[in-house]
Amino acid sequence: MSFANSLYDGLFADPDMAELWSADAQTSHMLAFESAFSRAMGRAGRFDAALAAQAADYIASFTPDRADLSAGAGRDGLPVPALIKQLKAGAGADAAAIHTGATSQDVLDTALALTLRATSDLIETQLSALAQQLTDLTATHGTAPLMGRTRMQAALPITVADRIRTWREPLVDHSARLAMARAQVERLSLAGPVGNGDFVDVAVSMAQALGLTPAAVSWHTDRSGIVSYANLLALITGSLGKMGQDVALMAQQGIGEVTLSGGGASSAMAHKHNPVLAELLVTLARFNAAQSGLMQQAMVHEQERSGAAWALEWMVLPLMAQATGRALTVARNLTASIKVIGEPHKSV
Repeated sequence: MSFANSLYDGLFADPDMAELWSADAQTSHMLAFESAFSRAMGRAGRFDAALAAQAADYIASFTPDRADLSAGAGRDGLPVPALIKQLKAGAGADAAAIHTGATSQDVLDTALALTLRATSDLIETQLSALAQQLTDLTATHGTAPLMGRTRMQAALPITVADRIRTWREPLVDHSARLAMARAQVERLSLAGPVGNGDFVDVAVSMAQALGLTPAAVSWHTDRSGIVSYANLLALITGSLGKMGQDVALMAQQGIGEVTLSGGGASSAMAHKHNPVLAELLVTLARFNAAQSGLMQQAMVHEQERSGAAWALEWMVLPLMAQATGRALTVARNLTASIKVIGEPHKSV
């Protein structure tokens, strides 16, 4: 997944997060929904049990034509109708036990829930690792003096530990927020074509198979959980952006409160060592701050489904997740690159 073009992938791309949001991953999640749906409907007696079991196995091993899915998305506004057509074309008699009663939004929203579950796993791992790195940095350099600055002016002396604390503590809070956010988004969507379907006898079995929770009510048009999750991504990158801004200022010539290893060369001025990673954290924070505003627009659905608001999520949320994954990786690399932190500093 590239923000602009592949030339900048070395700067912006996070391969681990990109894989979670890739077309292959999304297709796999859609097939997981369809397989679990057929199997659960058979167990509930809504489909012929034998056909449903066969259909579920068939779907689980199916390899779709991705080019056809892309063309179908252009034609139908989403790839699910093309996927169901492909599945049924090769299913024979088992086609009667495929998708009937579900809707495209159930498929895509459940695929999103599965993606967000994996995304949260990665974010939590990275948050924990970064918090530990900052703890270790404090143990090594925490007693070193720094000049505290308010409104970018020299104020009163502090220690390195005081500065690092402002970087680390928000990460702990974000981990707690992430745990709450997961409960809102790691939910099965199974509400039928207009969101009022009755699948009580099917939902629990499906949710258990997929590792999700069954939603008490339809969330087809209630996007508050998804938008809240996007806001959390902006909060995480915002906190990392604060860290990056601090390091960039500390690295200024004439301030010299931090020494970094690594890249940052200038093509014209050999004496410069640009704080590229610190600057990138600021860039990613600002990017996600802007995108979270767009995600608020996804709250406004007309009637029982909005193609416009819903599709906006598909454009914005993957990039926000990518920016968050990259910011966490960059913050860890930046922390590891700090060789000296503390004096020299300016006195009042």
